[in-house]
Amino acid sequence: MINRVHTRKIRVGDIYVGGDSSIKVQSMTNTDTRDVVSTVKQIVQLEEVGCEIIRCAVPDMEASEALKKIIKEIHIPLVADIHFDYRLALKAIENGVAALRINPGNIGSEDRVKAVVEAAKSKGIPIRIGVNSGSLQKDILEKYGEVCPEALVDSALRHVEILEELNFFDIAISAKSSDVSEMIECYRLLSQKVDYPLHVGVTESGTLRMGTIKSSVGIGTLLAEGIGDTIRVSLTGDPIEEIKVGKDILKSLGYLEEGIEFISCPTCGRTQIDLIKIAQEVEERLGKVNKHIKVAVMGCAVNGPGEARRADIGIAGGNGQGLIFKKGEIIKKVKEEDLVEELIREIEKI
Repeated sequence: MINRVHTRKIRVGDIYVGGDSSIKVQSMTNTDTRDVVSTVKQIVQLEEVGCEIIRCAVPDMEASEALKKIIKEIHIPLVADIHFDYRLALKAIENGVAALRINPGNIGSEDRVKAVVEAAKSKGIPIRIGVNSGSLQKDILEKYGEVCPEALVDSALRHVEILEELNFFDIAISAKSSDVSEMIECYRLLSQKVDYPLHVGVTESGTLRMGTIKSSVGIGTLLAEGIGDTIRVSLTGDPIEEIKVGKDILKSLGYLEEGIEFISCPTCGRTQIDLIKIAQEVEERLGKVNKHIKVAVMGCAVNGPGEARRADIGIAGGNGQGLIFKKGEIIKKVKEEDLVEELIREIEKI
């Protein structure tokens, strides 16, 4: 069991982040926020695959006004993503957002920052400070000479200090980089310096394949060390894939116990059935099965029985046929063409 780094707990809408709360998986819409129908449709689809917090870009007042209608149609907390214009933050708060993503050092005078902080306090709305390697302040870049973990942490703490001086402590922090090693070291440093909940992710990680790899390495490393209270897998593509990958990362580390844990062997010269096709079909058919069980699809008798013994149920292939195991015990032998149906049937009984 991984010992998580203890952070303070904050409330985001009707859920909690940090402390003893579960690690939350979130995403960001890629629709035009001003298009209420499209944005609501995407958020509802994300809810269905397990998104727990959603963030929407708020580039102008029209988008900020649209938030009120969007929030009425969704069921998860909405975070307004705002840059520079404090008026957008005030309107977003007025329209019912659950949190802000805004850097107080970038919105102008102390009076403007104070106005946003007072409005957030009055509604019990937390603020997420979000810095990344592509938008560091000029003087910080001059100080360190380059983008580095220390520079990112320095930038984040500068924004934190502004809020703390106004007696505001409902804060979450993210400090992302597209460089995985840099991102890991940055969050390690942050975790040593603050007890605010950390939102973890690799920014601009790429398309589905490379983005999944980079996010799994970066986010997974930190979560394995107990660092991280919310995560986002940033992918160039359908945000639904972000949630799927994020939840799978949590499952792989034992943070999330829901759905099927699926294992299958990579095949080798001993395999005598079409295991690749069988494994793909089984995984696809089990995609929406919400049973916390381990299913093994193995290619031969060398590793198959041993792995299946550790699974709740599984198959081990032979020459045109396969064995179905349950808790390590053979329950039946079936033809290759019947393997998937028989396996699914047995899973339904569990």
